Amino acid sequence: MEKFDDRIESILLGKSDLEKVCTGATWSEGPVWLDHSQTLLWSDIPNNRILSWNEEKGLRVWRSPANFTNGHYLDLQGNLLHCSHGGRSIERTDLKTGETTTLVDRYLGKRLNSPNDLVVKSDGTVWFSDPPYGILSNVEGYKAESEQEGNFVYRFDPITSELSVVCHTIEEPNGLAFSPNESKLYIADTSAALREDGSGNHHIKVFDVEQGRKLSNERLFAVVSPGLADGFRVDQQGWVYTSSEDSIQIYHMDGTLLGKIRVPEKVSNCTFATDRSSNHQGETLYITASTSIYRIRLNTRGARPQASGNGV
Repeated sequence: MEKFDDRIESILLGKSDLEKVCTGATWSEGPVWLDHSQTLLWSDIPNNRILSWNEEKGLRVWRSPANFTNGHYLDLQGNLLHCSHGGRSIERTDLKTGETTTLVDRYLGKRLNSPNDLVVKSDGTVWFSDPPYGILSNVEGYKAESEQEGNFVYRFDPITSELSVVCHTIEEPNGLAFSPNESKLYIADTSAALREDGSGNHHIKVFDVEQGRKLSNERLFAVVSPGLADGFRVDQQGWVYTSSEDSIQIYHMDGTLLGKIRVPEKVSNCTFATDRSSNHQGETLYITASTSIYRIRLNTRGARPQASGNGV
């Protein structure tokens, strides 16, 4: 752990050493923890598959082909939600039956670009980003022209099937996460990802959430360097844990960079897990980084939605 602010000490457990869990992917993304089976799932996007790992069974292929899924999240009923580049949609898998259905794939009658990352709010709504990365080539999806007027962040209500644009000002929206009380939404802009001239954005914006469904008061939260804020999570005290090229960068909610968890591969994303094998207070942060999965045990817990319309 590289420390820049003494406040970082509160989340450390002993040395809080980074551990390499497994390897064998081409590009690891979209991690999600299944608590009932103590299993990590994540996408190996170029190989069009979802991988799994747990202490007992090790590394396995969970689904192949996987329609070029990227981000994952659990809904309030425990179903697994997927951002599907291939389907240009949000999909849902019932983990009890294995049945997968498409929740939404069009806005105003036109196909979405390639949903990238998503989060679930405590009212059950699904908020997701829709940049073009999955339709730019056949590497992480199927090459196609965009049918939308831009790259938006959407709010989808699975009860009413209402789909609405909540943000149109981010050039290429990517990772996103709510603050613990859901009064704020953080959204990454990774428009610098595919540009070789040094232009584009590699920052996180933060918005106020009004009436549980609208965003306002857009402002810059952090410029992430080196690399990008591809994916990130927020802990129970409101700190942001974001990917970058060489580390997980940890930010206080006031925007201060508190520290870095150095990782020997390019980092894409992370997720918190109640890893019962660790026998410690707090949770384990699992990190997707290029070909591998890493983890570090911390004295904190991830912020998660609860089944309540009033937030967490």
